[in-house]
Amino acid sequence: MFGIGDFARHGQVSVRMLRHYDAVGLLRPARVDPVSGYRFYEAAQLSRLNRIIALKDLGFTLNQVGSILDEQVSTEELRGMLRLRRAELEEDRAAAEARLAQVEARLRGIESEGLMSAYDVVLKPLPAVHLAELSGTAAGFAPEEIGPVIRPLYEELCRRLEEAGVVPNGPGLAYYEAAPEGGGAVVVHAGLPVPADARVGGGVAIVDLPAVERAATLVHRGSMDEVLPASQALARWIEENGREPAGNWRELNLEVPEDPAGWVTELQQPVA
Repeated sequence: MFGIGDFARHGQVSVRMLRHYDAVGLLRPARVDPVSGYRFYEAAQLSRLNRIIALKDLGFTLNQVGSILDEQVSTEELRGMLRLRRAELEEDRAAAEARLAQVEARLRGIESEGLMSAYDVVLKPLPAVHLAELSGTAAGFAPEEIGPVIRPLYEELCRRLEEAGVVPNGPGLAYYEAAPEGGGAVVVHAGLPVPADARVGGGVAIVDLPAVERAATLVHRGSMDEVLPASQALARWIEENGREPAGNWRELNLEVPEDPAGWVTELQQPVA
């Protein structure tokens, strides 16, 4: 048997926590010395301790943990619950990292106010593009609103093109327009250029984006979660050069490696 200190060390919990679990009836000591009151535990009780901690980490209250353990949850069931919780935590971490990136981008935008722009803006024509596209609606233009919409659209578009045997003949092109229902919602179009005779089906639209006589463009390097300084630099250039937006904002995906830090995206704003 193990004293409470040794058992706590092997279970990687505090002695105080073990005393609390004893008090609420979740994990009773195997034996309590009637004279000294010292608690003693068996190694086999580590199994119950592991389940208590795992269920607590899943977000269950101690009362709920007790009920679940009393119902003899199987190892496989518990493993499934832990996998689900791990996925949720990873999703939360990714969302937190994206928010931190956006905060950093907003800070860089503030720090660059009044300074010479670090971006080279090029005024140029845009060619007409024959696109296969899927569309969805985002609540707004914030990266945390656009990202969860556009990423699945591109993944599904690539899957459907592959199934149809259609090979894109250029980089991805996204464009945005105000949603008909208003309220700040945005229709997100995720497109890939395809040959003129391409046939896809399955809900994939084939559209022709017309050529644009003039567009103010600049190249953003890095995740689109950090695009704010580039986007605002382009807006300042447009105003300072006596131009006005004259069409839907576009994003041309020049390079899209697995790591978003390596993305290269050309921002395109048609202007008059």
